[in-house]
Amino acid sequence: MVKLGAPERCTGPVRHTPTGGPDREHQASVAKRGNGLGGTPVEIKRTGRPNTWGVRTPLHFNKATGKQERYWIGRDYKTKTAAEKALRDWHTDHEAGKIAPRSDMKLGDWLDKWHSNLRKEGTTVAGYETKIRLHVKPHIGHMKLSEVTDDTLDDLYRMLETVPCPTNAGKPLGAKSVRHVHNILSGALGAAVPKLIPANPAATANPPTGREIRAQERDFPTLDDDGTARFLSSVWEPCGNRACDGGLAHHCLRDAPLWTVYAATGVRRSEALGMKWSLINWAEGSIELGWVVVEEGNTYRLRKLTKDGDANALIHVDQSVMNILKWQWERQQAERERLGFAWTDHDLVFARDGFKLYRGEAGGPQDPEKVSARWRTLRTRLKLPEEFRIHDWRHSKVTNDLEAGENPVEVSANVRHHSPGYTMARYGHSRKNGARKLAASGANRLGLSSLV
Repeated sequence: MVKLGAPERCTGPVRHTPTGGPDREHQASVAKRGNGLGGTPVEIKRTGRPNTWGVRTPLHFNKATGKQERYWIGRDYKTKTAAEKALRDWHTDHEAGKIAPRSDMKLGDWLDKWHSNLRKEGTTVAGYETKIRLHVKPHIGHMKLSEVTDDTLDDLYRMLETVPCPTNAGKPLGAKSVRHVHNILSGALGAAVPKLIPANPAATANPPTGREIRAQERDFPTLDDDGTARFLSSVWEPCGNRACDGGLAHHCLRDAPLWTVYAATGVRRSEALGMKWSLINWAEGSIELGWVVVEEGNTYRLRKLTKDGDANALIHVDQSVMNILKWQWERQQAERERLGFAWTDHDLVFARDGFKLYRGEAGGPQDPEKVSARWRTLRTRLKLPEEFRIHDWRHSKVTNDLEAGENPVEVSANVRHHSPGYTMARYGHSRKNGARKLAASGANRLGLSSLV
């Protein structure tokens, strides 16, 4: 019987030649084994980086499957010596009973199990589910969890970056989306260590780098202050139809306060839809942002914005914005009286009204996707840039404030960024006036105008 880890020997029956001597050729063929079958590190060819060394376990019995098997201990050791040490450590742990049985669980099944136990926000969990269902399971979900390597993941990432994706308008995924897929897989595979796999293959994979992600980032369209003023003038113009009452009950101005809040404050779509009357301080001209309306899969819900007991975010607005909110309050009260029992109050500033209320209840949160659909219709009617999103009001607000010379610290605080440097780098897209002023100041100090 061959002891586990002992040198490889010929264990088959001994054959003899007609003269009575042993058949040496037969013994050599029995003893010969392929590279990487356990006990012998092999060199792994790498593209774009130095080659590495890999080593597999010897053939051994797996209690979880009831079969003899061998698997890769690792494929990314820098030297042959490191691979040999890993094999010795495996032998030691195996003899001590420290090696967990490996199962035949498929990667797709493990991702389902891992995803169902995630303790994260509903929007995060829903986003993970979409990426797993569309971009991981169709390609490598059938593979055994124990067979997934860093090369497997690298091939997946390259495929997602180059092959047209039906769910992405027929275009390959961008580098940022592929990196998100990698982060999800890294978390899922890391949770399987060491009970199902010995190491996380995502740790040595090569997802898109930060530089590649930044290279694909595009500049979002913005409107300057004059363009924003023209927009607001247009959305506050009553339709003039016979049934129009200046917007108090007629639907022509139903979204005017919402568009104004987006343009004037730079809040996110979810934050505006979650604003509550009880969190408005009319005397101070401030609004607490404590709730958001978020999409989760094919539905949406109202939830708390803050996490772990943090205080609500606070923004300050001008009295003119407060006057618009007071007008919204009056319009909402008229709507509540008209609908009666059909209105279920949720204290929301921009609650769902009774216009075309076929199902559901008035007074609750609005569907964020329907708000975006109405925005796209308005954008087309007013001939705004085709790719101008609701979130681009935030870009416009911050960029215009910075170009107007406002205090970057206050600008950053009012949009809840972690630092003024991030605000200026991320949102100050077109600071031409400041750049020209800096260039002129530098030329004057050097006396360049007197040279020619």
